[in-house]
Amino acid sequence: MIILGAILLVIGLVTGMSILWTIGIVLVVIGAVLWILGSMGHAVAGHRHYW
Repeated sequence: MIILGAILLVIGLVTGMSILWTIGIVLVVIGAVLWILGSMGHAVAGHRHYW
């Protein structure tokens, strides 16, 4: 999710499409939160780990 967000950020920056930029930021933030929760040992969406 973080990688997809980063790709959308780059595409949004290059093309000037603000909707891609916004979606990219949201995906990066959500992916980072899930990654942190998973690495702390909390169950995320019923899984012990999140890749």
